[in-house]
Amino acid sequence: MPETNPTENRIVEQTSSEQKGDDARERIIRLAFGGNRDRYDEFLRTLREAIPPDVSVVLRGSAVTGQRWEDGSPFDADGPGTSDMDLTLIGGGMVQHFDVLYIPGLHSAPLSDAHPDASETFMPLRRALSRIAGRSVTIQASADLVQFLRDKVMSQPYYTLIPKEDSPREDADEP
Repeated sequence: MPETNPTENRIVEQTSSEQKGDDARERIIRLAFGGNRDRYDEFLRTLREAIPPDVSVVLRGSAVTGQRWEDGSPFDADGPGTSDMDLTLIGGGMVQHFDVLYIPGLHSAPLSDAHPDASETFMPLRRALSRIAGRSVTIQASADLVQFLRDKVMSQPYYTLIPKEDSPREDADEP
């Protein structure tokens, strides 16, 4: 059996799809909040007040990457405020608060204009976040397993807005 190269392990550990650091945060503030850091901070405060500490909140989609995955169009290609923000609540039993599920017990449909009945529980939060952001915000819930698969197997980019409190991260945003 060949010897394991420690460098290979480090490379595997660095293949996360998570977008980290100030550059990612600044891109999100510029794109999704029109460059307004105060609105971004208010958005995070509103999320923190509504979400239990054993839940992480990640942002996905064009607000993170700067372009739509379907066609590569830039964020807000159809005009200011036309691209939405895709939030995923991970862990903490958040899936149980959704009535429309893609995978029962593991992954919900997003609470959105297309699925306004996905979660009555999170409708007030969605309205508040959409008002703050000045654009539509979708909210979805996933189990930790689904997040792991989306990250490691599917390599879907995301940015952690709020980490679980039981595993704080240095790169998490603190308004």
